[in-house]
Amino acid sequence: MKVLIITFTIFTFFFVDCKQEPSILKSHTLYNQSSHTNMVYIKGGEFEMGADNYQADKDEYPKHKVSLDGFWMDCTEVTNAQFAQFVKETNYITTAEKKIDWEELKKQLPAGTPKPSEDQLQPASLVFSIVNNDTDYWWKMEAGANWKHPSGLKSDIIDKDNYPVVQVSWDDAQAYCKWANKRLPTEAEWEFAARGNLKNKIYSWGNESVDEGKSKTNSWQGDFPKHNTIKDKFLKSAPVKSFPANGYGLFDMSGNVWEWCHDWYDSNYYTTVPNKVFNPKGPTKSFDPNDLYAQKHVIRGGSFLCNEGYCSGYRNARRMKETPDTGMEHIGFRCVSDK
Repeated sequence: MKVLIITFTIFTFFFVDCKQEPSILKSHTLYNQSSHTNMVYIKGGEFEMGADNYQADKDEYPKHKVSLDGFWMDCTEVTNAQFAQFVKETNYITTAEKKIDWEELKKQLPAGTPKPSEDQLQPASLVFSIVNNDTDYWWKMEAGANWKHPSGLKSDIIDKDNYPVVQVSWDDAQAYCKWANKRLPTEAEWEFAARGNLKNKIYSWGNESVDEGKSKTNSWQGDFPKHNTIKDKFLKSAPVKSFPANGYGLFDMSGNVWEWCHDWYDSNYYTTVPNKVFNPKGPTKSFDPNDLYAQKHVIRGGSFLCNEGYCSGYRNARRMKETPDTGMEHIGFRCVSDK
């Protein structure tokens, strides 16, 4: 929700058209097709979707079998440069750049919620700040924060063409997909791709803890949200391809920024599907027991704010959700395309 006051297989084969590390290139076959530039083709298969370890939340159960047709997926999250081209060609205005529509917003709030003042309805979006104590809010609405100014008006994206675009809502991502002749991945497609042909592993790289060995993703190291040691060299988002790709040649499926999926979020959805399901599209409507008034879409993959003590969002099975009008400093997206 665009918050005003914070209180409130398995044999799978694939083709790529991405610039890879030499060691990764050896296991891939290059495929040149202009409409699929910088995409990976993932042949369909079967996998077990859902919880892999003790950190799993209730909405990750029960683990169930999913069978998917093949699809293409962007090698990286959509970048500032790619989104800028979309805006240049369409004159598109993102959700965060528009005045907040009170008539739409109040549908997501309890009946009788008073209308905010006009200054609280001006274009704004959510920005993260390091805090000094447990009582402070680390998310704040910043006037003028949008995809061109992801941390507020004093920030910009100059020389950040290859960073993932953020402060984009689900609606914005949908508009980009339509322009690019692509679509958002289903939640099942996203998890299948994130697993990178590894069976029942916790992370896209395997089971080694995120904090062990070399940095494997852009996440939070230290005491969240008070101190980040920046072991991985990035306080906030990182340029795409800053960390190794997974087994399918996909970058940043864990960490960096959360990614929008097509599906509505329902915390009970996994309990309603058969033990084996084919090409699931998600529930017909949203249900979040912690926010009964808002309809939300799934986001996946974690972000630069995730760590083992807070959300472990970079786990393959981790599910989170936001309303389609939400823009935040750590949410972006990538696209898929059918065969």
